[in-house]
Amino acid sequence: MGTPEFAVASLEKLQQDGYSIGAVVTAPDKPAGRGKKMQASAIKQFAEANGLKVLQPEKLKSADFLDELTALQADLFVVVAFRMLPEVVWNMPPKGTINLHASLLPQYRGAAPINRAVMNGETGTGLSTFFLTHEIDTGNVIAQVKLPIGFSDNAGDMHDRMMLAGADLLSETVERIINNNYRAIPQSEEKGAENDLKKAPKIFKEDCLINWHQSGLIIYNQIRGLSPYPAAFTEIHSPKIETYQLKIFSSTFEPFDTDKDSVLNSMPPGSVLIEGRKNMRIAAQDGWISVKEVQQSGRKRMSVGDYLRGLTNCSDLKAS
Repeated sequence: MGTPEFAVASLEKLQQDGYSIGAVVTAPDKPAGRGKKMQASAIKQFAEANGLKVLQPEKLKSADFLDELTALQADLFVVVAFRMLPEVVWNMPPKGTINLHASLLPQYRGAAPINRAVMNGETGTGLSTFFLTHEIDTGNVIAQVKLPIGFSDNAGDMHDRMMLAGADLLSETVERIINNNYRAIPQSEEKGAENDLKKAPKIFKEDCLINWHQSGLIIYNQIRGLSPYPAAFTEIHSPKIETYQLKIFSSTFEPFDTDKDSVLNSMPPGSVLIEGRKNMRIAAQDGWISVKEVQQSGRKRMSVGDYLRGLTNCSDLKAS
C-alpha cells in the first residue's frame, strides 16, 4: 500500500526478492498539470508495468474493497507512504500490517519526517519498520537503520538516499517476519518524555515563508529542508517593481565578520545585496544568505545569475 515515488523502490525490492505480491493498493487517479489530465500514482505506474494487480479504493472501509482484500488471503500487509488505515484493514492479515517510516521512531512521528529533520539541522536520521496500531506512528518497532545528514544535504538528497535504504530495510523486515525471527520493541517513552520528542507535522505554506529576522543558520536549514519541494520563499519588493514571490532552492550562509568595522556587518534583516548581477545576498539576523538557485513567480527554476540578468531593475530590492 503506497502512492508516491518513495514507495516504488520498496515495491520493486520486494518483487526482486521473490515475494508473492497479491495486489498493490494506491490512491485513485487524480487530475494534474495545466491540462488537468488524469494522472496515475507513481506506484500504480510501476505496478501496471510489472503485471501487478492494482486496487484504488475511494473509501478504505467500503464493503467491496474489504471483500477484495479478504479474497487475497494475504499473510502480511506492507505500507509505505499511504494514508491512514482503519483497524478493519490493518488488523486483517494474520501476520499483521507493517509500515516503513522515514525517521528513527519515536522521534519525528508525522507526515514530513525528512523535511523536519533537515529543517531542524539534524546531523543524522534513519528509517524504522513497525507494526501498525491505533495511534499514528506509535506501533512496536521491528527494525531500524541510521543515516547521516550532511551539512549541505537537502530534503531531496535525503529522500533519494532514504528511499533506497528503506527498501532494503523493509525487505529484511519482511524476511524476518516470515521466518518469525524478530522482536517487536515498544517505542520507549519515559514519563514526561513525550514533551521531548520532535514532531514531523505536515508542511504548510507558513512553514515555507522565510523570516529574515532569524539566525542565518536557521534560514539555511529551512531552505535546504524544503528543497526541492515545496521550497522556502520570500517576498521581493522595491519602490520600482511590483512585489513578487521568490522561491529559494539552495544557498550558503556566511556569518557577519564582527571583527571588521564595515557597513556590511550591520545591514538590517531582509537587505538585498547584488554584486555584478552574478551574486545575490540577503541579510539575516547575524549574517548573509548567499542565494544560489531560485524561481520567480510564474517562471522556471534557474541559477541566481540567470535570474539577476533577467531583471530590468534590481536596485533598492528588499526581502520580507
